Amino acid sequence: MAKAFASQGDLSEKKTSFTEIGAGIYAFTAEGDPNTGVIIGDDSVMVIEAQATPRLARKVIDCIRSVTDKPISHVVLTHYHAVRVLGASAYAAREIIMSDAARGMVAERGAEDWASEFGRFPRLFQGHEEIPGLTWPTITFSDAMTVYLGKRKVEIMHLGRAHTAGDAVVWVPDAEVMFTGDIVEYHSACYCGDGHFNDWPETLANIAAFDPIAIAPGRGDALMGREMVAKAIAATADFIDSTYRPAAKVAARGGSLKEAWDAVRAACDPKFKDFAIYEHCLPFNVARAFDEARGIDTPRIWTAERDREMWAALQG
Repeated sequence: MAKAFASQGDLSEKKTSFTEIGAGIYAFTAEGDPNTGVIIGDDSVMVIEAQATPRLARKVIDCIRSVTDKPISHVVLTHYHAVRVLGASAYAAREIIMSDAARGMVAERGAEDWASEFGRFPRLFQGHEEIPGLTWPTITFSDAMTVYLGKRKVEIMHLGRAHTAGDAVVWVPDAEVMFTGDIVEYHSACYCGDGHFNDWPETLANIAAFDPIAIAPGRGDALMGREMVAKAIAATADFIDSTYRPAAKVAARGGSLKEAWDAVRAACDPKFKDFAIYEHCLPFNVARAFDEARGIDTPRIWTAERDREMWAALQG
């Protein structure tokens, strides 16, 4: 029997958690759904990742209001994917921050990504009629920028390509806490459909070099303590290698995408089949790994039509 397309069969509500991972720093998590971060400064609040819709964003806002009444001044979007950015209007922040590269991808493929992800994640787009349109930043940066929330320093950086070409991380030096977006995951599959496999390990090493006490990953539980952080980074690196290496071997000998699919399943299923959104991600991951191994550096744009065609060819 064919598997339900992407996450269309995943309609159960997830239990949310709001965990303090540093002084005045929180991770909003939801059993493998997209995470959101919160940094409380002296005079205002920064949010990292907006959620997919204003309705979902208001769940985050309710959590914020349980711990502070300070205004939300900044929203940082680590990349351009619709499930991360389209809820931004709910926060009414004066500044929305992305990397230059991420903004470029909103312009290049944001509308197609919105339509694509809407079809993949129906549960995450409940309340989609409130979305006012594509989310555009008010501020962009090339390599790094610093924001002060009063005296609290927050560093926003591009440490290399990984989940997308424009990934940002957010570092809070006084607490030694980092928000990594989808560069790091915990007990969740990495979505690699717009990724850069060959760059991803170095970007993970760049994150590890900060020696964070805690990380809020893109999906999965908050990572508390250096041991848990190191294990999650290592597991993410293993996921990337276990996906790319088999696909690259098939590509090198002139094999087919379907052969790459079989090879990646053989390598990944024993280790990762119980991870959140694993079956959803796998076809997109294999397709991108096969492309990159054949020299296609810029990920091809996913459209709702291309999603379905690829799914039918591999997962159907």
